[in-house]
Amino acid sequence: MRSRNQLVLPLNLEIKIEKNDPVRKLAEICDELDYTKLYSLYLRSWRKIYPAVLFEILVFAYMNGIYSSRDIEKACKNDIRFMWLLQEEPVPNHSTFARFQNERLAGVIEELFCQLVEKLCDLGEISYKNIFIDGTKIEANANRYTFVWAKAVEKNLQKLKNKINQELASICEKY
Repeated sequence: MRSRNQLVLPLNLEIKIEKNDPVRKLAEICDELDYTKLYSLYLRSWRKIYPAVLFEILVFAYMNGIYSSRDIEKACKNDIRFMWLLQEEPVPNHSTFARFQNERLAGVIEELFCQLVEKLCDLGEISYKNIFIDGTKIEANANRYTFVWAKAVEKNLQKLKNKINQELASICEKY
């Protein structure tokens, strides 16, 4: 029977993470972001875990296709890269992630992601040649079905213009 030693993981988790792992690049980029608006949402100066660390964990979870707060908590307990992002801090529970996402981050997430994208662009990690929204690829050039959509748009635009003219005429009559 093999022994189940509790000190299997190295005390320095950085040893087990490869040099070219995306978590290292993410941590490097996120360290340069401006979190002043995020920190201004907190009344107390002390907290169990820093909001910047929570943001890094959420972004890394999103990068890996993990969106559920319970799954993010599980990843923080089991994945060495999430442990490395936590820097030996206690693992937040799923409700902490959910509150952070819904209450604190909701107002500043757009700005933080814009900063993140700008940093990635400055480093040459983003080329802006392809645009992906929710995993859907959108082509810039027209395809063979475009004429159908163009006709439908023109038809609906004409209907909308007619409706606007009718409404304007009725408003003019009333006033």
